[in-house]
Amino acid sequence: MVDTPLHDVPVKDPSRLSLALQSDFFYQFKRSPVAVVSFAVTMILVLGAVFAPLIAPYDPFDPASLNLMNGFSAPMTPNAFTGETFWLGTDDQGRDVFSTILYGMRISLFVGAAAVAFAMVLGITLGLLAGYVGGWTETIIMRVADVQLTFPAILVAMLIFGVAKGVTPVEYRDQMAIWVLIIAIGLSDWVQFARVVRGATLVEKNKEYVQAARLIGRTSPAIMLRHILPNVLSPVLVIATISLALAIIAEATLSFLGVGAPPTQPSLGTLIRIGQGFLFSGEWWILLFPAVTLLALALSVNLLGDWLRDALNPRLR
Repeated sequence: MVDTPLHDVPVKDPSRLSLALQSDFFYQFKRSPVAVVSFAVTMILVLGAVFAPLIAPYDPFDPASLNLMNGFSAPMTPNAFTGETFWLGTDDQGRDVFSTILYGMRISLFVGAAAVAFAMVLGITLGLLAGYVGGWTETIIMRVADVQLTFPAILVAMLIFGVAKGVTPVEYRDQMAIWVLIIAIGLSDWVQFARVVRGATLVEKNKEYVQAARLIGRTSPAIMLRHILPNVLSPVLVIATISLALAIIAEATLSFLGVGAPPTQPSLGTLIRIGQGFLFSGEWWILLFPAVTLLALALSVNLLGDWLRDALNPRLR
């Protein structure tokens, strides 16, 4: 029997998944009950919204499935025609509240994620330019940011939404309302991304690896995108997570005020506005369940962002 030398035994490289499960980041995640619970709640709500057509017992936007005879049905009331149970009751039009919540979350999550992505791209671009180029470019960008910070973000979003909706043709307003809402929230939220990226860029651009990139002839856009940007993304990801919760709340606020998602595409904020009109007449479930869903979604995302901020902070390790 021939013994195989130890150095000839093939060693299987660990997969990326196994490396991730053995990392300090995942270890801290497992030891934080708040992070685990908030992540679980977030994933349940997100998956429920993504697979709403498969999970929802009714299509709340299909007029053929609605019947006014089922209107204002209390929770756990059976359907007057099919016998199926309305788990969370129905609204004034006979729409199943559980189904409207699932479909409403799709709108809220889409608007929030798209608005944060737009604000992040705009803020990162302007922050890189301000920090790397400097001079008048930095002065103009940061003074605009300072002026915008003097106004509440929700008022800026309402102003942008009103102006954009005013210049949109009447026949396209309902079709473009969601996209106008995304632009309005994104333009009201880019400042914090720009300020953080600009501060990090001021630190990174004087380091040796950036000086070496200049010496070998790298162009300024290449240096900003390939060298500086990857080193300033950690705080940006934390801000994006927290901003997602704020964007969802901003969308709900605008929709509650009647200047957000159209009635044909109701979000959680629209559902809360509809339910608020029936609160004092005894139909409490029309308001309560969408409001609790919005609270759970915003709170879980916010807590997850707070934990992520602490986990990525080297001073707290």
